[in-house]
Amino acid sequence: MTAEAAVEPIQVDHDVVGNLDVDVSESIRDVETLYGSTQSVTASIFEYRDVHGRLYQASKTTEYIFPVDEQHLQGYDLAHEYMLILFSNKLYLAPISNPQAILDIGTGTGNWAIDIATEFPSASVIGTDISAVQPTFAPPNLSFQIDDAQLDWTFPPKHFDFIHCRFLYGGIDDWAKLYRQAYTHLKPGGWFQNVEIDIETLSENPKVRNDQDHVFKTWCQLFWAVGDKTGRTMRIGRDGTMERLMKEQGFTEVVHKSYKVPIGAWAKDGKLKQVGLLNWHYIDHSLDGFAVYPMGQVLGWSREEVSELVERMRRAIREVRSLSYYTVKVVYGRKPEGGQ
Repeated sequence: MTAEAAVEPIQVDHDVVGNLDVDVSESIRDVETLYGSTQSVTASIFEYRDVHGRLYQASKTTEYIFPVDEQHLQGYDLAHEYMLILFSNKLYLAPISNPQAILDIGTGTGNWAIDIATEFPSASVIGTDISAVQPTFAPPNLSFQIDDAQLDWTFPPKHFDFIHCRFLYGGIDDWAKLYRQAYTHLKPGGWFQNVEIDIETLSENPKVRNDQDHVFKTWCQLFWAVGDKTGRTMRIGRDGTMERLMKEQGFTEVVHKSYKVPIGAWAKDGKLKQVGLLNWHYIDHSLDGFAVYPMGQVLGWSREEVSELVERMRRAIREVRSLSYYTVKVVYGRKPEGGQ
């Protein structure tokens, strides 16, 4: 993976990347094919709680609302793959140059950290997470640490050349503090990159887009309500929030990019069709895990009500003519050479 070619973002206000007039039989066949497929830590880290058959990390510091069982972790692996394709086989967009100290916050299954450690074998790479779900094998220059990024960081100030985090929506109480700690622990001249999803599912089909009662609108509104209730916003990828926070914490040369990510194989562009296939598989695989705890434990829904919502959403994303997508937001910025 190299940083040679610049990545052109797919701006969300561009024309449709698929339309209702083309023959969707190939896309339907692609989707139908997908339907048929499927370091050392202490013992306390492996404590989980069971909610309706799904496993959640029993963290004493952050109550994370998404599961850490094998089914959901497989979804994270799929998301990593579609992100690589979306970014033209690049792990980052920030213009980093030969970093020697790299931090991956909320590393999850560790795929990004493993790949960046492989790309920069002379760098020391640390991946942190509240859950011990990383593989036991890793490049020799990578270490995984069980740590909560919401607490005060214990790394030395001005230590890292590059800090990365991705898809932490719904898991952070104080985003300003997270950005501030990233700034503090970067070396002057270092870069911080944050990648998040705007969880509102949109549509290029006017009939779906204009239907105020469509499950796409219901789904995002419910998750926004969950974030409001828990104090861990699901709106971090909206309204320029990431860019604003980065500038407020002192970062310079801040760049904000938006990518339209299809759900399903309906895109005309070959790369986006591949992204959409993987993304559809990721979403379809993960819907139940997304909803069980937020809807059931936070909003008080019964398991039957949650299952009904999940099935409505599943039917909607499996409908090729929904032309569904969401946006991925990327923000990166640099700590000034004289920054403290």
